[in-house]
Amino acid sequence: MLKYISIRLIKFYQKYLSRHDCRFIPSCSEYTLEAILKHGFFKGVLLGMWRILRCNPFSKGGFDKVPDKKSDLKWVY
Repeated sequence: MLKYISIRLIKFYQKYLSRHDCRFIPSCSEYTLEAILKHGFFKGVLLGMWRILRCNPFSKGGFDKVPDKKSDLKWVY
């Protein structure tokens, strides 16, 4: 249920509120959506929050893929 609601909220944000000028590829909302779909609600939201924290004027941005299911999540545990 939380997963479904969060996906709907992100899609609403993307359609009606987003400015589409994120410094990262994929955008922060697309990254969070993919993270939730790949890792589930809780880990996906944590990954999305970590990405949003990294999206600041001092970050160079660029391509940033969602980590694989087990290999790149050592910082979450």
